[in-house]
Amino acid sequence: MHVTTLLTNPAAPGLDPALVDSLRNAWGGGAVSWLAPDEAAEFSIPDLPENRWQVWEELQQAGVDMVIQPAVGRQKKLLLADMDSTMIGQECIDELAAEAGVRDRVAEITARAMNGELDFEAALQARVSLLQGLNYAVIEKVLNERITLTPGGRTLVATMKAHGARCVLVSGGFVDFTRRVAADLGFDEHRANALCVENGKLTGEVQKPILGREAKVRALHELVDRLDIVPAQVIAVGDGANDLGMLSVAGTGVALHAKPSVAEKCDIRINHGDLTALLYLQGYDRDAFVCAGQALT
Repeated sequence: MHVTTLLTNPAAPGLDPALVDSLRNAWGGGAVSWLAPDEAAEFSIPDLPENRWQVWEELQQAGVDMVIQPAVGRQKKLLLADMDSTMIGQECIDELAAEAGVRDRVAEITARAMNGELDFEAALQARVSLLQGLNYAVIEKVLNERITLTPGGRTLVATMKAHGARCVLVSGGFVDFTRRVAADLGFDEHRANALCVENGKLTGEVQKPILGREAKVRALHELVDRLDIVPAQVIAVGDGANDLGMLSVAGTGVALHAKPSVAEKCDIRINHGDLTALLYLQGYDRDAFVCAGQALT
């Protein structure tokens, strides 16, 4: 048995009940359960439909995300989340580069690395080298002026923690950012890379070893061992090529507003919903959501 979840952007909900009923009937599904009026609904189906990706494409044109997954074991015990362009709306290194006057050069490398065109570690080292001499204090300025939280993040973390899950931020970015973002969003812990600093300025180097794609997978395995759970009890979310490893190992791997080359490798793709989509995928309805906080402080 599988569950089909349909959802839209909560900022402009417009999930048509007629559309939901039509698809349910076409696939011989069970009763529709509305997780949030006009925003998210689900129904069970006996088998995976052969035309599911054709239907997915059609629904995308209507601003609707569709996910089909096994009905058993949807609520997870561990949330493993990427930070840049996932839990926040920016790439931190690009914002630092803007302060250093090299944004275009760095952003180009970032885009290619996140699209899987470049080796992540080499690309990170190349970008950080362009920040050599930047005042370390600029990080605080960037956090205060340039970084915004992705909608639904606090609710996602608060709700999962309220139901006994562990929430961990695992980033290929920098610990100076994850420390603040993790605290603001309520994560239990965070992991990221460390920038080398000397006399109050960035040296242009990153402390080794670099946390990249394989390090995220290792983090997942270390955490499930510590929590005495299995990878099937993990929900992971990310947007870049360096997230693909953990997304493939996790029981539920979500490509959130991901680069096309990343999304095409994932069965679960959220392009219209926000981070609360991860709660709907686990079967939580909006009445079960726990809300906390308002803005990055």
